[in-house]
Amino acid sequence: MSRRRWAGRDRGSFTAELAAGLPALTLLLLAGLTAVDAVITRAGCLDAARAAALAAARGDQGAAVAAGVAPDGADIRLTVDGDRVTVTVRAPVRTLGARLPRLTVVGAAVAAVEPGLPAARP
Repeated sequence: MSRRRWAGRDRGSFTAELAAGLPALTLLLLAGLTAVDAVITRAGCLDAARAAALAAARGDQGAAVAAGVAPDGADIRLTVDGDRVTVTVRAPVRTLGARLPRLTVVGAAVAAVEPGLPAARP
């Protein structure tokens, strides 16, 4: 014979479980949104690095091209070493919490200088 549960014995258990689980769910949501923002920022850094490397390899102003494409607050470093142009773009990622440490993502690209050009310009 099975025992019968009375309806009023577990009142409020859903509220208690929700109160315990809601902070964890909020933390997971913030971490997920920060990860998505980091991926988007890194894609912007890679795009800016590629555009700058190709422009500098053709003899144009690579840093100016990167500044127009890079995410806000990005640090652009362009180096020319013989017949190679290397561009590194670093950008901060906004974390969705004021007290969390700031993340930085990096995108880099290398291009060969076009033949017949005197030298690539940063």
